[in-house]
Amino acid sequence: MTLPDAPSSPAGADRTFQVDLRGLVDLLSHHLYSSPRVYLRELLQNAVDALTARHALEPAAPAGSFGIRLYADGSAVRVEDDGVGLTEADVHSFLATIGRSSKRAEQVTEQRGDFIGQFGIGLLSCFLVADEIHVVSRSARTPDAPAVEWRGRGDGSYTIRTLRSSARPRPGTTVTLTPRADAGEWTRPTQVRALARHFGSLLRHPVTFDDGSGGPGAAVNPEPAPWARTYPTPGARSRALAAYGEDVFGFTPLDTIELDLPAVGLKGIACVLPQAVPAGRRHGHRVHVKGMLLSEQADEILPEWAFFVRCVVDAESLRPTASRESLYEDDTLAAVRDALAERLRAWIARAAASDPDLLARFLHVHHLAVKSLAVHDDEILRMLLPWLPFETTDGHTTLDEFARTHRTVLVTSSVEEFRQVAAIASAAGLGVVNGGYTYDRELVHRLPEIRPQTSVADLDPATLTAHLDPVDRETELAAAAYLARAREALAVFDCDVALRTFQPASAPALLVDSREARHERTRSQLAREQEGGLWGDILGALRQEAPRAQLILNQLNPLVRTAVAIDEPELARTSAEALYGQAALLSRRPLRAAESSLINRSFLDLLAHALRKDH
Repeated sequence: MTLPDAPSSPAGADRTFQVDLRGLVDLLSHHLYSSPRVYLRELLQNAVDALTARHALEPAAPAGSFGIRLYADGSAVRVEDDGVGLTEADVHSFLATIGRSSKRAEQVTEQRGDFIGQFGIGLLSCFLVADEIHVVSRSARTPDAPAVEWRGRGDGSYTIRTLRSSARPRPGTTVTLTPRADAGEWTRPTQVRALARHFGSLLRHPVTFDDGSGGPGAAVNPEPAPWARTYPTPGARSRALAAYGEDVFGFTPLDTIELDLPAVGLKGIACVLPQAVPAGRRHGHRVHVKGMLLSEQADEILPEWAFFVRCVVDAESLRPTASRESLYEDDTLAAVRDALAERLRAWIARAAASDPDLLARFLHVHHLAVKSLAVHDDEILRMLLPWLPFETTDGHTTLDEFARTHRTVLVTSSVEEFRQVAAIASAAGLGVVNGGYTYDRELVHRLPEIRPQTSVADLDPATLTAHLDPVDRETELAAAAYLARAREALAVFDCDVALRTFQPASAPALLVDSREARHERTRSQLAREQEGGLWGDILGALRQEAPRAQLILNQLNPLVRTAVAIDEPELARTSAEALYGQAALLSRRPLRAAESSLINRSFLDLLAHALRKDH
């Protein structure tokens, strides 16, 4: 196959990329921007940056003398600012060159940190709602500069012409859009006003909105941010910040933490959630950059353990991504995240030191979040571990209270293990903590760091069985035949059977079986299924050391005393299976298929025996 000759050109000559503007707009709408609504944010942002440049050019101008005016009547959307404006050369350089931004021009390089947008693509977002962008601008840098008109169209074409000074008497820029028919959702007057408040409620420059009805323009941002206002008392300030948090997030905060990081120009609040949330569930935070809303889902601004708060912040030095809908991950963001985490730690410390009621309410709701923090934060561990609630054999209580009663604290490795032994351990006077929940076992083992007089150990089945009283020799001999039949019936579950006395007497049996032991027996089961070979020999050797479960029957229980006296072999076997099944159910661990079958079979056999006896 022969390709046609390409147009001749000098060897090594530079070529220019050709840009399909319609394709680029489609790329922006589907992959860069989350919604067409961002067009108004981009227009507001350009206006704010133009005002910033104007203030840098005229620093003596009174505050509030320059502003932004929005207009929408359903047939057009217009954004007008009193900013620095553009010359004809600027229009050629910046509006007609995709990716080039006036904020990156050499003459303002030193001021780039003062601008929100720096990527040179924001104006293209207007093509998401309109086929043509009409810009009229007059530069404040050149007093006698004429007004310049630029019309850009979605097909990639544009026109530029100079206008009389009367077309734009004062410096600044006006951008006008004629919405497409399919863009009404985003360009109706009510929607434009709502979007302006959504994105620009914290802007430092005055923004007004006119819906074309002839009335005075309404202020979009009539008041500064709540943390920037003055209040008569600290209590009034606290109530105002809490009311703002409730208005933004829709819940009444348990408390409001004021955030202030002067090094990066960050101010805002963190609202403590009044309800618990799942561990690790990260809420989105509202982040403004220089007053402009950047994101409502910026979860990267706080560490993962801080899922008990939602934040509203406004920052000067955080860097947005090209879409300006999230934050760029850099050293500044990492430093801000660490500093905000320290503010949250300090709030917890203050509550612990001076407001025990607030601390109690906080821990009642968010103890899991604090536990996750305490695992990695020694200061929080020392401060709050004694106050954190745990499930114990004395009920839900703090470790501090529990350790006063039990010098030796035993901790289980799983929830099911705790449920197996809780009642019996409590009756035996043992202090056991449920270590099966996230972080609990690790934290309980660190209790001696806070209370050196307290020792902590993992609960071992032998520890528990050692506290169960043996029966006398005569009773043991009388029950020997029954125990032998019970062991034979339960051998399939690798379960031994013993007779003891323990409280409470209402408990007929205790199944002592750890998760680790079950794993070992499962592995040994594989050995039994092997037909020789090296692997079978290895697993067979492991099986010899696999710990067995133990069904401990309670001689104090009337049902057990009746069962051990049974002479009929089949009934004795069935009663042992039923006692095993009941003990397995009380342990609340997942049942194996064979155990479920055993429970059903033993129930039906006992029912059949009872019916035969009645007849």
